[in-house]
Amino acid sequence: MQPLECGRCGGRVQVEKYSWQHTSVQWTAASRAGCAELRGAGGGSAGSCGALRESIRRAALDGLITVPDPDREEEEEEEGAR
Repeated sequence: MQPLECGRCGGRVQVEKYSWQHTSVQWTAASRAGCAELRGAGGGSAGSCGALRESIRRAALDGLITVPDPDREEEEEEEGAR
């Protein structure tokens, strides 16, 4: 997991990208408490924040968060099998 700070509130979370579509986020109590979107959703039962999603997307595009390349992984597996 990699640390990331939300561009809106500055809350720090741990993020892991498994693909462009699949992301795991670990919130701390402090980052949950400081997130206006989660507070506004009655505690954030879905644990989702649009500002954090955008921060993750931007970090991935900028190369700050690693996103596995499934095509490259497949090529490496094929080479290792030879």
